[in-house]
Amino acid sequence: MTDPTPLTSLSSALADVVARAAPSVVSVHSHRARSTGFVWKSGLIITADEALADEGEVRIGLPDGSTVAATVAGRDHTTDIALLRADTSIAPVRLTRTVPALGALSVVVATTRDAPSAALGMVSVSGQGWRSLRGGEIDARIELDVRLRSSQEGGLALEASGEAFGMAVLGPRRVLVIPTATIERVAAQLETRGRIARGYLGLGLQPLRLDDGIGAMVMNVDKAGPAAAAGIRQGDVIVAVNDQKLSGVRALLRTLGPASVGRVVDVAVRRGGEPTSFRVTIGERPEA
Repeated sequence: MTDPTPLTSLSSALADVVARAAPSVVSVHSHRARSTGFVWKSGLIITADEALADEGEVRIGLPDGSTVAATVAGRDHTTDIALLRADTSIAPVRLTRTVPALGALSVVVATTRDAPSAALGMVSVSGQGWRSLRGGEIDARIELDVRLRSSQEGGLALEASGEAFGMAVLGPRRVLVIPTATIERVAAQLETRGRIARGYLGLGLQPLRLDDGIGAMVMNVDKAGPAAAAGIRQGDVIVAVNDQKLSGVRALLRTLGPASVGRVVDVAVRRGGEPTSFRVTIGERPEA
């Protein structure tokens, strides 16, 4: 028998990595959509929120070919994480908080047509945390040079050692990984509360260009909201928060993440052209 070559050794190692992860990976069927998920805790499955239909029943395709009903325990569109509950005895996957190095090999273990599938690629970006276009805090910027089908979205991203470092999702023109730190932070809140707390001022704002910068005109005020309680009125123009000049309405709204709830901020406004300020305790956004 000939000695194994480096390529055959690599092939065998990758096949073993996939075989160990595949039993914890499931397919997710929602209205006119199929994606992938993985067992995070007993009876709890993580999948990509963007790949999950907004309504209709959800079923989970198990590795043995059977399916079970699932319910949505919670979802957060800002981080693309959804949590499902299903009656399964599948062992949870072990996630690592390690962020892979640039250039490291990565395997995405997912499902295609309800069967296990795998894709091999490389970590093309490995960097610091970032904020999604929807305002979600993502703990590390990880991109993979790999091609995935839509049904593979929500699959496990593994290092060559077999450790799972996050969930693969389809971003604009690239495959992104939602890292373990983000998954564990968000999923824990979804498990206990069913939603993610977001900051709330209780204001409807309109961008306004000023001679010395950008402001946000208050178009309407929630009478029961934090800003109204502090004294802010319709027609006021917000120009700064905590002595930081406003760079835009969207930038202001992006600061109202989970960590902002309960924080007291100094809001500088112009009322009838005259400067004044208010101390506002940021509330929690009510459910729609």
